[in-house]
Amino acid sequence: MPLTIVTYHFVRDLKNSRYPALRGRDLAEFKQQLDYFDNHYKVVDTADVVAAFKGEGELSANAIWLTFDDGYLEHFTNVMPQLLARKMHGAFFATVNGTVHGELLDVNKAHFIRAAETDPNVIIDEIRAFIDARQDTDGLQPFDAYWREYAKPVRFDNAEIWFIKSVLQHALPPAVRKVLIDGLFEKIVSIDQRDFAGELYASPDQLRTMIECGMYIGGHGAKHLRLRELDRVEKEFEVTASLEFLRTLGAPTTDWVMCYPYGESDGTYRALLKQNGGALGLTIQAGLVDPAVDDPLLLSR
Repeated sequence: MPLTIVTYHFVRDLKNSRYPALRGRDLAEFKQQLDYFDNHYKVVDTADVVAAFKGEGELSANAIWLTFDDGYLEHFTNVMPQLLARKMHGAFFATVNGTVHGELLDVNKAHFIRAAETDPNVIIDEIRAFIDARQDTDGLQPFDAYWREYAKPVRFDNAEIWFIKSVLQHALPPAVRKVLIDGLFEKIVSIDQRDFAGELYASPDQLRTMIECGMYIGGHGAKHLRLRELDRVEKEFEVTASLEFLRTLGAPTTDWVMCYPYGESDGTYRALLKQNGGALGLTIQAGLVDPAVDDPLLLSR
């Protein structure tokens, strides 16, 4: 039977938050969605999904699995109480460095840069100045070359937003990109990344409490890096660090679930996951999945 997997990131009272322009799910809307699921679907446990893909059980015709990426504090404060009130289960995927080391992930720096500065042209002008100043020293292409390649509308973003996301997340060489994103974050959002991270991510103890309350905690890598930037040793570290992290939380480490950062994986990454006891891998491809036919390490959501 087809399975619907729903993915969430930020879930908060957006209009009353410090960053109302942050792209996420408003808490009131989230409650309405849960009520809809309660009336029209059967919210299933992660263990049931794993069993179905192993051929050890079947899911109902209207099964839905709720997944939450990145391990945010609001998953503990906002999401879990709503799930518990409805006797629902959720699967949550946290990074090692965000949760354990208090490191603000680059993907979240990009989120809050865009949320804090709602005029994309301001950010684009900053990017232009940065690139123009570093063409000779860092071997960057001219700004117009990046603009022609990445300033294109996509499914959820207009051309300007997709350009900003591309430059901040993958278009520039990693070392140069980090200088840019750190500078923009300090100028637009906050000078204290560690303090910001402390307010953004759930703590290990909070994740342990979530497990005790019946929620599932799975892997999401150590640093939330793009696969294309990792060699084999780094890929192995991302998998094994996730597994060790789950072990310290008391989360399942047999037939466990990995949510791929940015939804990216390859044959090497998936083989490492399987060798380390991973049962399922979550992408960001849109669509339903069927335990009878789909690759369990390439699940759409």
